Amino acid sequence: MTKKDILKNTEYFVKETLRDAEGGHDWFHVERVYKNALHLAKTELVNDFVVALAALLHDIADSKFHDGNDNIGPEKAKQFLLTQQVPLPVIAHVVQIIKHMSYSSGLDGNKAFNSAELQVVQDADRLDALGAIGIARAFNYGGFKNRPLYNPDIKPNLNMDKAAYRASSAPTINHFYEKLLRLKNSMNTETGKKMAAQRHQFMEAYLEQFYAEWHGQR
Repeated sequence: MTKKDILKNTEYFVKETLRDAEGGHDWFHVERVYKNALHLAKTELVNDFVVALAALLHDIADSKFHDGNDNIGPEKAKQFLLTQQVPLPVIAHVVQIIKHMSYSSGLDGNKAFNSAELQVVQDADRLDALGAIGIARAFNYGGFKNRPLYNPDIKPNLNMDKAAYRASSAPTINHFYEKLLRLKNSMNTETGKKMAAQRHQFMEAYLEQFYAEWHGQR
């Protein structure tokens, strides 16, 4: 089986698996991350096949939709790749990327694994949490969890560990300060940093407009 065939089969597998997924973590999110990753990989010394597979499979079973279980996604990806006869070293690399790329996985100082491919896919995923689409995804998930848009009496918690972050039910606006606005400074690649800076600026402008409207000033 060629790499092209494997990638085509992987796309189909992900589309089918995420057919009924929450709108911010559906196939279209994966597709955007995949395109971002291929774009970032052009200027990095990486294994493009590993990058492509990890980008496509990174949210195959997001822990937030599986009672916080971090093992389901990597295991599901592994089992699928075995059916595609992907070389075992490639599978192992993809699984490690999926295990270590999320924002929450780094809150407890978890840096047990790193690679250039991880950095590319991580940047690609974080770019989709920024800018216009990042804003849309944040409020989509907030609505999915029935969270308030904003509550001035509930201040952002800027010192959460992984457990507190995952247990949070704070208003969606708080998520901007607790995660989204921090992503710009956590990017790995030079291209990712440039793209993140522009999207970050858009989000800051959005928040300025949001507060002005909230207080009836515009």
